[in-house]
Amino acid sequence: MSLTRRALLAAGGALGAAGAVPGSADAHTSTGSGTGSCRVRSGFERLAADGYRLLAGERIGVVTNPTGVTSHLRHIVDVMHGDERVRPVAVFGPEHGFRGTTQAGGSEGRSEDPATGLPVYDTYGKSGQALADVFTASGAGTIVFDIQDVGARFYTYIWTMYDCMEAAARAGKRFVVLDRPNPVGGRAALGPVLDPAFATFVGREPIAQAHGMTVAELAGLFNGEFLATPVELATVRMAGWRRTDFHDATGLPWVPPSPNVPTPDTALVYAGTCLFEGTNLSEGRGTTRPFELLGAEGLDRRWAEAANALELPGVRFREAYFTPVFSKFQGRTVGGVQLHVHDREAFDPVRTGIGLLVTAKRNWSGFAWRPDHWIDKLTGSSQVRTMIDAGAAADDVVAAWQRGLTAFRDVRREYLLYP
Repeated sequence: MSLTRRALLAAGGALGAAGAVPGSADAHTSTGSGTGSCRVRSGFERLAADGYRLLAGERIGVVTNPTGVTSHLRHIVDVMHGDERVRPVAVFGPEHGFRGTTQAGGSEGRSEDPATGLPVYDTYGKSGQALADVFTASGAGTIVFDIQDVGARFYTYIWTMYDCMEAAARAGKRFVVLDRPNPVGGRAALGPVLDPAFATFVGREPIAQAHGMTVAELAGLFNGEFLATPVELATVRMAGWRRTDFHDATGLPWVPPSPNVPTPDTALVYAGTCLFEGTNLSEGRGTTRPFELLGAEGLDRRWAEAANALELPGVRFREAYFTPVFSKFQGRTVGGVQLHVHDREAFDPVRTGIGLLVTAKRNWSGFAWRPDHWIDKLTGSSQVRTMIDAGAAADDVVAAWQRGLTAFRDVRREYLLYP
């Protein structure tokens, strides 16, 4: 990107983030979006408190899901539909759907929302001109994005945002991002950076596996570094959020962003233990602790012992047995581990995930990667898989991605919006 273009984008981003909602945003309104005792106010609540001035006179299409709620647990689409100061005309649902009725890899299709009567369009699996055509058909002039992320590169909502930004640019639509917390904080980026040769819907562009950014920060990064044609972008920052905040520090309610991320504890480990989707072990789907329970038939206490011997910071492992009610090993009892994070600030989910992969392979003769090498899509290259197959220690695997991670951190720094 040229310096001139970068400067222009930086200027536009600053206006969208800081100038979109003036000082009156702190006022309480009668929209049902008051913050109560929450220390952090979401982007939507600041937008509503300012009387939706950023959206005045616009026909609005909203990209959202069940996480798009106020601090009083009213959905933002329901709030806006009942407020004459703003004009929503369409809703766009991502993976799992607008109202969240489907499992992983599913969506709700085209429908009419029974609560508001608004048309609901399905974005899942669409990108480029096909998605631009959906935006055009909806009649919306401005596309608003408000979805809770979990902080991992392979969580698809950030790539839904990316695809929607690209499609909005094609269709000549403005794009507005209403920010929400990164539930695992934003102190640092962790893990390998995607090799563009391995780009898929679980990783479109070269960012770190645990990016440590909010969706508004990512939108600025996507617009400034990756989109061939930048979109007209505005962002509405949160008030009160700090990079050291985990979700429970915000006071905001937790709504599961997908069926298998039921709690903030799940989000804490997800960026590391989701790597087990790329293996023949259960990643805990079909249990009450997905991504915190891992296992397979034939594993026993020796895996927990080996994992604890690594002395990974902030976490211990308990020998565990469980019976998934769906997904891998459905209805069969398996052995494995449960993660217990005792120091969130010290805990590194990606390093932990690598340590668990290394020790599982060494302690279970049945260990195998998924035949489609899905692990390469999750980690962003073949390096993790090939190093583990060659017998590398966990620390050696982690050391191998540090140069790329350092370069990403340098770029990331330019787009951070919060102290």
